[in-house]
Amino acid sequence: MDERKIKDLPLGTSDFIALRMADQLYVDKTDLVYKIASVRRKYFFSRPRRFGKSLLISTFEALFKYGVKYFEGLAIEKLWKEHKEYKIVRLDFSEIKPLFGLNKFCKDLTGLIIDKFSSLGFEYKSSELSLFRQLSSWMEEQEPSSLVILIDEYDAPLTSCLNDPILFEQIRSLLAEFYSVIKANDSSLRFVFITGNTKFNKTSIFSELNNLKDLTLDVGFGTLLGYTHDEIQRYFLPYLHEAASTLNISDKELLEKLTRQYDGFCFERTASKHVFAPWSLLNFFSYPENGLVDYWFESGGKPSVLVEYLKSHALRHPEEYSREKTISLSELSGSADIQTVSDLGLLVQAGYLTIKSVEYGDTVYLDYPNLEVRRAMARLYLERLLSGRVAGQVGAGPIVKVLSEENTESLFHILNRLFSSIDYYKYPVRDEASLRAYVQVYMAGAGLEPKIEHHNAFGRSDLEVRAGERYWILELKVVRGEESSKEKLREGVAQMLSRHYGDEGVSKEKIRAVLVYSIEKKQFVKWQEVSS
Repeated sequence: MDERKIKDLPLGTSDFIALRMADQLYVDKTDLVYKIASVRRKYFFSRPRRFGKSLLISTFEALFKYGVKYFEGLAIEKLWKEHKEYKIVRLDFSEIKPLFGLNKFCKDLTGLIIDKFSSLGFEYKSSELSLFRQLSSWMEEQEPSSLVILIDEYDAPLTSCLNDPILFEQIRSLLAEFYSVIKANDSSLRFVFITGNTKFNKTSIFSELNNLKDLTLDVGFGTLLGYTHDEIQRYFLPYLHEAASTLNISDKELLEKLTRQYDGFCFERTASKHVFAPWSLLNFFSYPENGLVDYWFESGGKPSVLVEYLKSHALRHPEEYSREKTISLSELSGSADIQTVSDLGLLVQAGYLTIKSVEYGDTVYLDYPNLEVRRAMARLYLERLLSGRVAGQVGAGPIVKVLSEENTESLFHILNRLFSSIDYYKYPVRDEASLRAYVQVYMAGAGLEPKIEHHNAFGRSDLEVRAGERYWILELKVVRGEESSKEKLREGVAQMLSRHYGDEGVSKEKIRAVLVYSIEKKQFVKWQEVSS
């Protein structure tokens, strides 16, 4: 990167030519683009939202339309040898979601296909054969390897009706006709590239186009989208300097914070490569004075696929928030039926979980990629606990303020406001484990980093959390029926002292407290701060 001129950041720019014409910063991944585009093949590639799939589609479009005209100084400039002019069709299926039923979708799909193919010479005649028969006949007449088809957000029409099996099947069948045309006219195709957020078996994209090469978990393309540590230091160094100065910390300290906040996404089966979320990082470097904001979640809330899924499926129990999660590699890399898609697989595709390691050949260990996603997941679980509401709506919003500035009694009361609003029919507090999980989800959703069952040489504390200059060590106890809350409180205090919970921590202000929860009364009934 030429540090004499700091290029503008491409925040919100999804068009490759526009980016290059504006001389915006471009992280050169065209060596990988070349490996894909140089082969006559059909590809599928899945990534979560806000990872640059549309820019990638636009990059292929520019390459096949203009050669290396807009790739000056990039790796592919010396690699690409093709000079042929291709007919390019670019379809964005996010433009035609079936929000108003099947008939409207049919018209929108027909209009989109006619519009995109007619610019290449296709003439649709409404009085003759069906659109797809006419399109297939037209493709048969094209020169061999002359067409390039780029499809962005292929799954948008389908994921928008996940909770409506009948409409889903109708949309699937209609799209299947289009994909069958592509399959039947392979000779005219030079290159096909299809992106989406999800991979479903019965969308027919994988049955009609059964010769697609799936790059989603391919080791060679794990860093195709997103930024690596090396790329941050190569391309963003001036922005790193500026942001560190703005926040009055060192470059090294800032990079460590950025890593914890925005890094950690792994998209390949060896779990050896990980990347930063590009949308979050570009937003941070654009507005460093705002600090490390959760941009990925705030940019669009829950992904539409997850919203629709939750209308007809249950998310895992909030107790699962911090538990180890595993899935088989074959299940993760394969296609899933809409009826049997696993919540873990869907959460990986949506970006809420990512690959952390692969053991024993086929066992994939999953976890949240970073802090902003961990908090986003906690908010999802908290909404489940509160039947769609957020903490502020039940009077439990200022938990960070309480922990940072107030006392244990205030914590006692704000926790009771939260627990009085939990949907106990679906999510009862059964024991200390569920109690810990709910408190952890609550605090994590507020932007804190609670640790449960924190180990020391003598035992495991229930929950520890830092808020500002304070460090809280909490022991959570449960009483049932006739059990004495006073006895349980004394038990908790004795346990905290004998096992030295929090003794090893270093903080300006350390607060150790025991809280007792009554399952019968569905609230905390006792509390006590514990002095050393």
